[in-house]
Amino acid sequence: MGCSNGRFGEFGGQYVPETLMSEICRLEEAYLRLRGDPSFQAELSALLDSYAGRPSRLYFAEKMTRDLGGAKVYLKREDLNHTGSHKINNVLGQALLAKRMGKKRLIAETGAGQHGVATATAAALMGMECDIFMGREDTERQALNVYRMRLLGARVHSVTGGTMVLKDAVNEAMREWTRRVDDTHYVIGTVMGPHPFPTMVRDFQSVIGREAREQILKAEGSLPKAAIACVGGGSNAIGLFSAFLGDEGVRLIGCEAAGRGLDTGMHAATLSKGEVGVFHGMKSYFNQDGGGQIAQVYSISAGLDYPGVGPEHAFLRDMGRAEYVAVTDEQAVSAFEYIARTEGIVAAIESSHAIAHAMEAAPMYDREDSIVVCVSGRGDKDVAAIARHRGEDVRE
Repeated sequence: MGCSNGRFGEFGGQYVPETLMSEICRLEEAYLRLRGDPSFQAELSALLDSYAGRPSRLYFAEKMTRDLGGAKVYLKREDLNHTGSHKINNVLGQALLAKRMGKKRLIAETGAGQHGVATATAAALMGMECDIFMGREDTERQALNVYRMRLLGARVHSVTGGTMVLKDAVNEAMREWTRRVDDTHYVIGTVMGPHPFPTMVRDFQSVIGREAREQILKAEGSLPKAAIACVGGGSNAIGLFSAFLGDEGVRLIGCEAAGRGLDTGMHAATLSKGEVGVFHGMKSYFNQDGGGQIAQVYSISAGLDYPGVGPEHAFLRDMGRAEYVAVTDEQAVSAFEYIARTEGIVAAIESSHAIAHAMEAAPMYDREDSIVVCVSGRGDKDVAAIARHRGEDVRE
């Protein structure tokens, strides 16, 4: 069976154990076949429409625009999707694919818990077993989502190895997939991992960009000056960016986690401070220590607390088509509070990194210009953690 290596320039590839290679090739073959299958696409479109609630709205943030001055700010409201984030777009696609392949069980990693919730939701909908791997530190930060996953019938495994965050959850999910490839599909939650995952996840998330492009043209009669999204692994960002790649006048801006500051070592700003390496089945940029080992990373956001980035983002950065900025915890928390008070939207702390940069970027443009910001998820899950960050003790 032939299998391509799925490169974005020098990045990407398939760096996996021999025990997984045949399954990776079967997955690629199935995806390429079903991607062009009208019945598969019709079933997925019907689920996105009637179950996930697409299209998501493009909302004109009038008060935010007036307060900041400059460009009109439009918010792509992925937080309004069923389960509360963009994750459902990819999960429904991969779950349908897995079912067509004859799989009976879904596994997934999760950091902030939204991908785990989406995977557990799809498994419940389709009558499949579900196991979710989550770093113990993240289970404590995101206890509400842990309960939601269990409520949906998933088994949640608290990972105690390593630093007990997203990286370690991916490690454990990969090991579990290797043990049970015959009946199990690993639903990778972002545009990382070995090919075909970066391409497949991008394709499933490209609905964000296609809708946003059509919606902004209808609202403004012109394309935005910038498309802005948070970047951990980078799926919501690549989903938004994908529709504007050929539009040179649209800046593509990814916002990664600067944590407590780029000079502190307590950050997850891969494209700002990382180096090229190989990890989790792909070649990309990773935060590494002096010996070339994967470094410990940190962010107040469990969903951005990952030491690498999807290979397509690495490629877009190196070719100069996209730019990436680092946003600190404090900037993100301030944006979390700002958009709540200004627009009545409690956005995920991940998304608040993008909102923070939009607050700086909007005043740089003229009033007739527009920018589109992806609100990748809702912030119910983050309220208790942000309250603690501000010195308040609230019960979840």
